[in-house]
Amino acid sequence: WALHLKNVTLSLSGQYECTFATYPYGTKAAKIQLVVRPEEERHYLKKVWLNQTLEIPCLEDTTSENLSTYPLKWLVGENGRKEELVTKDPSYPAVYRNSSALHGQRVCLGLNNALKVFPTKITDDGRVFSCHVLYHPERVQKSSTTVRVFGK
Repeated sequence: WALHLKNVTLSLSGQYECTFATYPYGTKAAKIQLVVRPEEERHYLKKVWLNQTLEIPCLEDTTSENLSTYPLKWLVGENGRKEELVTKDPSYPAVYRNSSALHGQRVCLGLNNALKVFPTKITDDGRVFSCHVLYHPERVQKSSTTVRVFGK
């Protein structure tokens, strides 16, 4: 016995009850509270000194959920286009997409799937790094961080 909802929208949030009659035990019922959250992308700003290590958490506000059990990818965006940097699936080691001479061997995954960039360059200023976590084929949580690089 299952209720399948398609094209889920915020208006479907609420309490659902399943009731059925059994013999000889009588009526059985179960209730569930469904909370539908909008897909949201959180935006952050990270300031870093030139030639230092930049470390960006994947989902800054995630506390209890363990990201290591979900596929994720890191992308970098500039001038309207996005380039994939790292893809990680829980069953495989991280795959680095180092096709770009801009990033080469400068990127790696740190603890809790944070992206590490070393050394930071002046060309990193204004770049947007984003992390996409695939909790379910239809549920992706995203965070993006704009980087500001400062010189001494």
